[in-house]
Amino acid sequence: MDIQTMTGMLLEGFGTTLQIFVFTLVGSIPLAVPIALARMSRFPPLKVVARVYISILRGTPLMLQMFAIYFAPYYVFGIELTPDSKWQACIVAFIVNYAAYFAEIYRSGIQSIPRGQYEAAEVLGYSRFQTFFRIVLPQVVKRILPSMGNEVITLVKDTSLAFAIGVAEMFSTAKALVASQVSMVPFAISAAFYWVFNFLVEIVISRLEKKLDYYHD
Repeated sequence: MDIQTMTGMLLEGFGTTLQIFVFTLVGSIPLAVPIALARMSRFPPLKVVARVYISILRGTPLMLQMFAIYFAPYYVFGIELTPDSKWQACIVAFIVNYAAYFAEIYRSGIQSIPRGQYEAAEVLGYSRFQTFFRIVLPQVVKRILPSMGNEVITLVKDTSLAFAIGVAEMFSTAKALVASQVSMVPFAISAAFYWVFNFLVEIVISRLEKKLDYYHD
């Protein structure tokens, strides 16, 4: 098999990798907001639930979480698995896992804003809503962007874990090609794809950081 054919097959797998990446960000970024707010809540039961959620999702392997979500419906509830079950379990596992990480990043960003800024805004007549969206949020976004960027780059590489439950993304395609062609070339090509994609992500994050450079701590 020539390199062009292998590259074409890997590109098909990369399409699945890209879908996992996009769906995870679209689902986890907004989901992390209520989790972060619950983590900072003054209502103890809600705070405890959020802390336990974050602790479990950050403290156990993502691969194990995928297996649990994939097999739980059958072993716990007796629900038959379908051809779509692998894909659904993969997306759900990635979203709930990354939401836990993003929630902690949000929390640290919000709590890094000095209390004096809230008090100054109150003196100036700002409502709590105005204070958060006009004063606090722009600073939080700038402060958490590097950490968010690191997690997004990690996500690109973590998509390869989907092979564990049989989702045919790029890494699983590369593994199959290496086995059938007895060659390391598919791994080299897939590594190049991951690197280029992460390089593009880095460029986007760097530009966002420059756009937010109008504010200096």
